[in-house]
Amino acid sequence: MAEKYQLKKTEVWDGNMAAAHALRQAQVDVVAAYPITPSTPIVQNYAQFLADGYIDGEFVMVESEHSAMSACVGASAAGGRVATATSSQGYALMVEVLYQASGMRLPIVMTVVNRALASPLNIHGDHSDLYLGRDAGWIHLICNNPQEAYDLTLCAFKIAEDERVRLPVTTNQDGFLVSHTAQVVHPLDDDTAYKFIGDYKPLNPMLDTENPVTYGAQTEEEWHFEHKANQHKAIMDSFPVIEEVFQQFKDLTGREYKTIETYKMDDAEIALIVMGSTYETAMVAVDEARKKGIKVGVVMPRVFRPFPYNQLAEILKNVKAIATLDRSAPMGTTGALYNETAGALMANGQSAILTNYIYGLGGRDTTVEHLLQVIEETQQNAEAGKRVTPLQGFINLRGPKLSFN
Repeated sequence: MAEKYQLKKTEVWDGNMAAAHALRQAQVDVVAAYPITPSTPIVQNYAQFLADGYIDGEFVMVESEHSAMSACVGASAAGGRVATATSSQGYALMVEVLYQASGMRLPIVMTVVNRALASPLNIHGDHSDLYLGRDAGWIHLICNNPQEAYDLTLCAFKIAEDERVRLPVTTNQDGFLVSHTAQVVHPLDDDTAYKFIGDYKPLNPMLDTENPVTYGAQTEEEWHFEHKANQHKAIMDSFPVIEEVFQQFKDLTGREYKTIETYKMDDAEIALIVMGSTYETAMVAVDEARKKGIKVGVVMPRVFRPFPYNQLAEILKNVKAIATLDRSAPMGTTGALYNETAGALMANGQSAILTNYIYGLGGRDTTVEHLLQVIEETQQNAEAGKRVTPLQGFINLRGPKLSFN
């Protein structure tokens, strides 16, 4: 058994270090990874823990991210607790195998440091990779700061491995804005963290030779549809498990997580919807706007898959106008967060005025002042009772103003 890592009650960690410690405390059997900026320190820190004798499991350095996820699939099917980390182009190279992992119902945990996708090449944070994999059958949890990167990675193991779920989970943190930003983190001690997650319980492990099983069988039209429908049902039915795990974590630590986070929405007449570290910037912008008498709040889906349609519609039922902010290039349509929100409103018979803003691509800064402008434009729509601003605008874009109706 590896010796215990001596943690203080208060540490100063960036998001990468926080995620690495959560993997260490989970006592993962196999981590297979290939380093890529800006998630490299997760892998590097984990390797250092192994070299220092704080980890008993296997760390496998492979030749690519495709191989990393392939190794994770094999190790998880064999019956081990498995994790990895990646970003951007590495995530894109994994996509083929992401579908394999979820289709085989393997509870792999992956910490993703979100970064722009090439071309052109960019190493900074946006949600291009998050959006790329949103329909690959994984549960997606959104982290806004290093504390959340630590907490939600611990929760991810408990969610993924629950027999009511048995699906892979990613925790997403913004590249550099979270991954490389050092903040105060309050970790659990090793024993408490591991006890919260619990011992790993293999389900249909391939190494159980007395009970042979097949993974990744060919089904064609006879059974493929049923398999995918059952997989979809499992991810949609994971909400109660996610909420249960969040409640257990709150009971343990006092730190509360919800499927949708909100700020000053009780009396809000307009709302911003964002994901990631921009949520904290938006909270400051909301406070400034309320000083001017604008009743605005901010909403952040903590769980991006499965998407909490009904919960979102309930939160937005009294607002007049909404601005959805997508940190990914839409490429011929409105942003994914806009589309999800529109679907939630329509499905519940709601008709708030909805606009879409694209922001922060490739790490472009988005300030309180930028968000105040969005709030003022959204307020114009609310006061007019119709959309008087463009359907889609671009925040802090150089050159002539770009918008689409």
